[in-house]
Amino acid sequence: MAGTATQARTPALDVRQGLEKLATYPYQILTFVGADGYPVSVGVRATLDPAAASASFAAPAGLAVPTDADVSLTGSHIRPQPGYGYDERRHVTVWGPAIISPDGRDVSIAAARAWGWDEAEVPFFEYSERSVGQSRKYFDALSVERGTPVKPRLSMASLVLRTTRLPFLSATIVPVLLGILIAARHGAFDLLTAVLTVIGASFVQLAINVSNDVFDTAQGADDANVTPTKFSGGSRVIQYGLVSFRRMAGLATIFYLAAAVIGLLLLVLRGSPALLAIGVVGFIVGLGYTAPPLKFVYRGLGEIAVALGFGPLMLLGAYVVQTRGVLTWEPVVASLPIALLVALILYVNEIPDRRGDARAGKRTLPVRLSKSTVIAGYRLAALAAYAIVIVGVLAGLLPIPALLALLTVPLALRVSRGLEPNYDNPYGLMSVMAVNINVHLYAGLLLLAAYLIVLVAGAVAPSINLFVG
Repeated sequence: MAGTATQARTPALDVRQGLEKLATYPYQILTFVGADGYPVSVGVRATLDPAAASASFAAPAGLAVPTDADVSLTGSHIRPQPGYGYDERRHVTVWGPAIISPDGRDVSIAAARAWGWDEAEVPFFEYSERSVGQSRKYFDALSVERGTPVKPRLSMASLVLRTTRLPFLSATIVPVLLGILIAARHGAFDLLTAVLTVIGASFVQLAINVSNDVFDTAQGADDANVTPTKFSGGSRVIQYGLVSFRRMAGLATIFYLAAAVIGLLLLVLRGSPALLAIGVVGFIVGLGYTAPPLKFVYRGLGEIAVALGFGPLMLLGAYVVQTRGVLTWEPVVASLPIALLVALILYVNEIPDRRGDARAGKRTLPVRLSKSTVIAGYRLAALAAYAIVIVGVLAGLLPIPALLALLTVPLALRVSRGLEPNYDNPYGLMSVMAVNINVHLYAGLLLLAAYLIVLVAGAVAPSINLFVG
């Protein structure tokens, strides 16, 4: 189930292409294995004939070029960039048997195969990702040779963070805390169930994060993706051989069971039909996001599922735990901008994945829609999120300090402006995705701050009204 079978590979060059590229280098490196079994490399200036699939050069002085095994010619280039590394990396190698002229002065190679990489054509990270399948085969062969498993490793802390995507728990914690604070404003607060709600909701997201990797791997989506980034393309722990498919499935099951236990406990402590309904719908939406037969994200419904799950369901679930099932319009309205902004995280993160997703039949919105439509969709959804905050305040459904969320408008504008030039550059888009995640996080934190202001003001000066009207 892991990446060795379906991982896209770096395409080999045909011999003519290889020789044409090799001709662009002023010198080539001749490499072969000497009679003593050690590799030998020497610089030569070859005459290349792509049409005849051959290369010729003067025999290197003092070296016996073997004629009973393939030799290679390599051209390479790299430009150091002080302060951050290198760029303009490219190389090409052709292999074939060597033929020595009768007088021993010249050597020709009948090129049989070629391989190369040019950073201008394939970015380094994509090139590395395309080589994952080959790397897995190497580790598998080494494991057989040594008789013990050989695989890449991370520290336990790094592996846990990568596997669970723990840093993204803000998508859950923000709406849950907001629901608890709104309930507290209405005079309903219980510390034990509030803590249990945060823990249970966190288990739900961890279960979704891990199970998404499992189902995307099972359906070929993550293996087909050769341009994953820090924020998109899954955790890649299965593809990189860090965690087995079976263990990931087991971990997802454990997280779902932990969430279910806490959910049942909350039903016992603060049970209500509303909480039960929210829990059932949340389970269906969370598991059905990537799992058959629903596969919401594969049908272009991922944004709706994420908006519903990490907006109204999380916030209202936390709210009704505190109020024992009582619902009002305030938490509903407060959940909507959070829902839209968290859906936009997925929306933007799907952009660099769209080619791999299309190959795997994952018909996300960026796969279905044109570039201009996707960008316009981002702007419209972001505008709607801020408009809901303004209208909610004017209608007296949200407190006046909720307008603090508008401080994130400049960040949303940065995302909007960054989509156009980076749309086809997954690695250039990473900084845009990072800002987009912060739009949701900071807007959520500012809404939390708004309700803390309301609670403090209500305790210190009850006569102050922080709602319009």
